[in-house]
Amino acid sequence: MLITEILARNALLYGQEKCLTEINMDLQERHNVTWMEYELIENNPAGEYRREMTWRVFDEKANRMANLLLKRGIKKGDKVAILLMNCLEWLPIYFGILKAGAVAVPLNFRYTAEEIKYCLDLSDTVALVFGPEFIDRIEAIYNDIPKVRMLFFSGENRPLFAENYDRLTANCSSEAPSVELSEDDDAAIYFSSGTTGFPKAILHTHRSLVSACYTELNHHGQKRDDNFLCIPPLYHTGAKMHWFGSLLSGSKAVLLRGVKPEWILKTVSEEKITIVWLLVPWAQDILDAIERGDVKLEDYELSQWRLMHIGAQPVPPSLIRRWKKYFPNHQYDTNYGLSEAIGPGCVHLGVENIHKVGAIGIPGYKWEVKITDENGRPVKQGEVGELAVKGPGVMKCYYKNPEATADVIKDGWLFTGDMARMDEDGFIYLVDRKKDVIISGGENIYPVQIEDFLRAHDAIKDVAVIGLPDDRLGEIAAAIIELKAGFECTEEDIKAFCKSLPRYKRPRKIIFDQVPRNPTGKIEKPHLREKYGAVRLVAALTER
Repeated sequence: MLITEILARNALLYGQEKCLTEINMDLQERHNVTWMEYELIENNPAGEYRREMTWRVFDEKANRMANLLLKRGIKKGDKVAILLMNCLEWLPIYFGILKAGAVAVPLNFRYTAEEIKYCLDLSDTVALVFGPEFIDRIEAIYNDIPKVRMLFFSGENRPLFAENYDRLTANCSSEAPSVELSEDDDAAIYFSSGTTGFPKAILHTHRSLVSACYTELNHHGQKRDDNFLCIPPLYHTGAKMHWFGSLLSGSKAVLLRGVKPEWILKTVSEEKITIVWLLVPWAQDILDAIERGDVKLEDYELSQWRLMHIGAQPVPPSLIRRWKKYFPNHQYDTNYGLSEAIGPGCVHLGVENIHKVGAIGIPGYKWEVKITDENGRPVKQGEVGELAVKGPGVMKCYYKNPEATADVIKDGWLFTGDMARMDEDGFIYLVDRKKDVIISGGENIYPVQIEDFLRAHDAIKDVAVIGLPDDRLGEIAAAIIELKAGFECTEEDIKAFCKSLPRYKRPRKIIFDQVPRNPTGKIEKPHLREKYGAVRLVAALTER
């Protein structure tokens, strides 16, 4: 059964039942704030605090989207991008693209105009659906994206260069289009990046998407009476693939726009949430708010909340010990995944293995893992090597990049770039990352982008950006700056210079020092990490 067929089945069996609810905290979004931090979100177009959708309406809206695309000449395999904040329209648009036989291309809502253009070009996107938050960015590039033949706008105050998505789809048929699909057809492109910061287009098939449904359901046992709280952005594989368990079980989900502790607890209480996926910073914020007395658990109805699971970054065991103190009846799971392996679940702890907190876990449902040396040979138990995974959710390829694909996929095995070890019980622990990408609050920060930006400063001779441990975010970006002879510069000067960067990319720590380079000209970042106490984060966490 394809993922589009699962939606159609739910519409047939549970048509009048609510499936999605959007909770909007009715606040103005802060510009360029990363989604790990408190978000103040702009009012939805209707000005409503709470919106709902049934399975039947969900399926009908997806069909209308599909029929619009087909009427406009979209062919099987064409790429259609989505650039929206989390909203009730997001998933019907995504499924409509799939039903048309097209390839969905979700875009990070934090991308700059140039990054949007780069991803649209790389993916060969021919149509884009975007929302009001992105008008300025799309207006800046729409004359420079010739491959994009159609611009659809969802929301109020439509710009003149785009068509009204809502009005167009309202005039399209709500019947399912006659498009034959198979598990091997291309379905979606997600973007990732290496240490260079240039996104790679990760191509997945329908087989990958449907495999995520079964993996998630197997791991967390969603039932028809469950209600899943989805907080992360839907462009991210983690958020959507965890929701896929709700899709397969025909259960409800809530899209919460905002992550303040009181908002999360209020939503869990009022919407009778049973499953919540958090990032480490959000869990820490909830615990801190409880311990400060800012929120009182007795003010909320939380008895139905059965599972809290965490992904996207290493989890300190001390955090889970604190969590169990206040939520002793919660099941807990850790999820390890990457976009190349369809998001979460290729390795997971398992709710029955909380005694192994600190490990990322064991192979996920229908997944295999191995830890290899530099020649791809398995290492001995307990030794450190590169983690490789194999399963039904491995990407088809990096789109239009066969060289990069060949570097990471070998004989069906995806080499993750993460260094790991396995204990005597078969549990896997991350100990390092081969790449220099900084993971801050579950999001990737690419040092080269920040380094290139800082080198434009007149006083800077050289710069290196590394990750330093942080109790809340896991890591923060630190800039080691070497000044030109005769120049003076302060930390305040650098921070002022960085204000034109998106907030999440700004270095949180500034260090003035020499930048060491090896004889081939490469920055010696291991030396800098050692010098400034950046003990490899994951190894340190597993020892707590």
